[in-house]
Amino acid sequence: METKVIITDTHTHLYSEEFNQDRDEMIQRAIEAGVSRFFIPAIDSTCTESMYILEKKYPENVFLMMGLHPTYVKENYLKELQHVENELAKRKFYAVGEIGIDLYWDKTHLPQQQIAFKKQIQLAKEYKLPIVIHCRDAFDEIFEILEQEKSDDLFGIFHCFSGTYEQALRAISYNMKLGIGGVVTFKNGKIDQFLKQIDIKHLVLETDSPYLAPIPFRGKRNESSYIVSVVDKLAQIYGLSTHEIAMRTTENSKAIFGI
Repeated sequence: METKVIITDTHTHLYSEEFNQDRDEMIQRAIEAGVSRFFIPAIDSTCTESMYILEKKYPENVFLMMGLHPTYVKENYLKELQHVENELAKRKFYAVGEIGIDLYWDKTHLPQQQIAFKKQIQLAKEYKLPIVIHCRDAFDEIFEILEQEKSDDLFGIFHCFSGTYEQALRAISYNMKLGIGGVVTFKNGKIDQFLKQIDIKHLVLETDSPYLAPIPFRGKRNESSYIVSVVDKLAQIYGLSTHEIAMRTTENSKAIFGI
């Protein structure tokens, strides 16, 4: 008898207000689809309480990160970084994330984003935790800091990877797994064209729900159960069974998060 597939969603904002009407039903749908591990990135201090409530309700399924998202790096970023530091000192987290640089919406706070990214990488090293990187229109800026900070104790996930083959190899060279989500199913996503050249040991699955729903749900609210569409696409790309994709990517996630 085939063992039950365990799918890991390494990046889902289950506390998002977009799920306020049907959060428990949405989580139940995911669990029924085989998704039983949810890794929850932080955005800023305003989501901390919601994350803790979620963890208390689903202690077997929900694993929390702590961090300051780059688009939430504002004038008060030092206070927000202090919050990250305080929470990390208080209790167990599974990663520092999501952190990084985002120049898509606004370049105003680039220097502060760089400081915040670097500081949080250093906190991750201190606590021997992986980092989960958010990168939008900022590969050069991200790589510059990873180059400065590279070491055996720097590792993690390049969340929502959407770069080139060369950028994928560079990310992997810094001990990063590539977070693969809905983008791999998009006609213009491009990563599906070279992904087979990347060993599957470097990949983890994610949804980034409620954002970036895969085809055939594109344009709708994303949810963790839709990760099955990503599994199907990777099975097609690698010529493997969906069971094998689920199993290997879950093993990869365990190597990163330690659980």
